[in-house]
Amino acid sequence: MGWLADETGLEKCKANHVALSPLSHLRRAADVFAGREAIVYGSTRHSFQTYHRRVSQLASALAASGARPGDVVATLLPNIPAHAEAHFAVPACGAVLNAINTRLDVDTVAYILDHGGAKVLLADGALLDLVRAACARLAQPPLVIEVADQEAGFAPSGAYPAYEAFLAQGDPGFDWIMPEDEWESLALNYTSGTTGKPKGVVYSHRGAYLSTLSQPVSWRMTLFPRYLTIVPMFHCNAWCHPWMLPVLGGTMICLRDVTARGVYHAISVEGATHFGGAPIVLQTIINAPQDERLPFDHVVEVFTAGAPPAAATLAAIEPLGFNVTQVYGLTETYGPDAECLWHEGFDDLDGDARAEVKARTGIAMPFMEGLTVMRPDAMGPIPRDGAALGEIMHRGNGVMKGYYRNPDATREAFQGGWFHSGDIAFQHPDGYIKIADRAKDIIISGGENVSSVEVEGVLMKHPAVGLASVVAKPDTKWGEVPCACIEIRPGSEVSEEELIAFCRERLAGFKTPKRVVFMELPKTSTGKIQKFELRALVRDL
Repeated sequence: MGWLADETGLEKCKANHVALSPLSHLRRAADVFAGREAIVYGSTRHSFQTYHRRVSQLASALAASGARPGDVVATLLPNIPAHAEAHFAVPACGAVLNAINTRLDVDTVAYILDHGGAKVLLADGALLDLVRAACARLAQPPLVIEVADQEAGFAPSGAYPAYEAFLAQGDPGFDWIMPEDEWESLALNYTSGTTGKPKGVVYSHRGAYLSTLSQPVSWRMTLFPRYLTIVPMFHCNAWCHPWMLPVLGGTMICLRDVTARGVYHAISVEGATHFGGAPIVLQTIINAPQDERLPFDHVVEVFTAGAPPAAATLAAIEPLGFNVTQVYGLTETYGPDAECLWHEGFDDLDGDARAEVKARTGIAMPFMEGLTVMRPDAMGPIPRDGAALGEIMHRGNGVMKGYYRNPDATREAFQGGWFHSGDIAFQHPDGYIKIADRAKDIIISGGENVSSVEVEGVLMKHPAVGLASVVAKPDTKWGEVPCACIEIRPGSEVSEEELIAFCRERLAGFKTPKRVVFMELPKTSTGKIQKFELRALVRDL
């Protein structure tokens, strides 16, 4: 199909076919944007030429240390320059990058290092106790290289080879090992594992490459953006953004710890134009005290994901100078693969109506072949009526290769030729998807489905509510009922009775929380609220 009648001599060769890889972006940038600023971190300033040289040295040093093509090299690093360098250097020596969540417990880190078979581990100096404890559980621990973040005041401990000395041993002229087949593995990312052992999600060079060209289109990026690293590089490789930035000659502004003061400094002083983050980051900016804010005179473009942002959050942050686009995806889809694309049909909306549209999950990004809502039992589409519920399904180059050493889980995830997300949603007549809940978070009260996202959106409209998370609480009469867990805004007060009454005025009775618990909500390192902990906490209230 699609072949010409006579294609004699029309064959793939080195001149007309090269395996797609995000490594190509930095090689090009080192030439085209050689003197431009590539990385900023405190007093550290690297041009693209310097960035490329350091990546080459690190790739060379890793190869000399025994990292072979197909081996795994792991990281336990925050968002600092060494982590960005590893994103290119590890695959440049033919190895596969495994960026590990720095907030995981010892047993989980040990499991990931063992399951992935890491040969080398680049570890932050502040995490050496975690590293020692995890490696002590392994029969074959990796070679540990200590990254001492001197910008943050950490000096090398001397317990392990130091990163800068290790890198200096490498050859700046090292010939990068480019993939022969774009289906080769680029990265290994482990899921959160809240319902069992973490699963290893495998990325291909092709999938990541296409994501890096698709996201600038969705983000309306032009040349030379100044990107603030808030999404952790251990989370879907920061949504593939470290690999994306060299395409545009963009600058990465590293931020080790996400604070309102740090965000405002990066925007006002360093000129940050873009960042991605969970809704909790938006709340941090909204709730920042006046003495932590700095003025800026440009609009900052924001991708937000991790949980559907409340309309109230979107309405509060945009007047501060931020244009927020909701994106959606999973570890299994290289981070974002859907966007709430704004178009002229929405231009006349304002206030709550505008915020409600912006809170939609949206449509497929350009690199995805399919994104829709289907009935998982029959694998058929749901009506596009804004009410019928189904499961979000993904198909295309932005879907993982599969789960590492777990063929059963891979087979289950890909049933029917689509990736099953586990996210429950409805679809508007215009095709825009709106998440109702994770399948495990839907509350079934007296036979009625209650969307925790819907109830949270109402709670977030109360001026005293900083964050809201709604979970199911067992109930002898109704089976389960909504229970609201609330973080109050600093300096505000509200009672349980007031919040229940507030919701009752805006929701059906069965959707109204029957209990309200005031607390600091448990969160992951990427800002997602850990509902499994909340369910356990409220079970016996």
